[in-house]
Amino acid sequence: MDNLEEIIKGCQKGQSSSQKALYELYAPKMFGVCLQYCKDETEAEDCLQEGFIKVFKNIKKYRFEGSFEGWVRRIMVNATIESFRKKKPVSSLEDITMVPVADDDITEEDAEQVKLEEVYKIMKELPPKYRMIFNLYAIEGLSHKEIAELLDISVGTSKSNLARARKWIRDKIMEKIKRKQNAVC
Repeated sequence: MDNLEEIIKGCQKGQSSSQKALYELYAPKMFGVCLQYCKDETEAEDCLQEGFIKVFKNIKKYRFEGSFEGWVRRIMVNATIESFRKKKPVSSLEDITMVPVADDDITEEDAEQVKLEEVYKIMKELPPKYRMIFNLYAIEGLSHKEIAELLDISVGTSKSNLARARKWIRDKIMEKIKRKQNAVC
């Protein structure tokens, strides 16, 4: 099956061959989406599976308006949010201690020392609530009001946690830069 519309219509009819084709078409990309929100690959795989169960359960509601990939992506993000809510991380965000780093500004030259892969790794190390809010705001483009509604928190909490996430990322980048500078000396 090559035509996406045919695959979707087959899924709407419950055809397992169409479901397999749809899964194979979107699973790699949607796994990446889940991985942005989850702490590791195992958790992302669980969210991916839950997301596809919801896709197949709700595909009859898809009306061929707008981006199908966007529709699937929203379901995957919601699956990760649902998983996040069920776990309710034990540690409160206010209890997390951040490693103190000098308030030096990051220069462009310093920033070039930190590779993009290292920044992604740092983002993956964000505490769960920080990572969730950071991704919803910076990657999904949701407003603080939308995030607050999704996560059942206040708008102020969303804003303060985003600020803390940004500071946490900045501090970790500064640590990496200082370690590299000390290694050169």
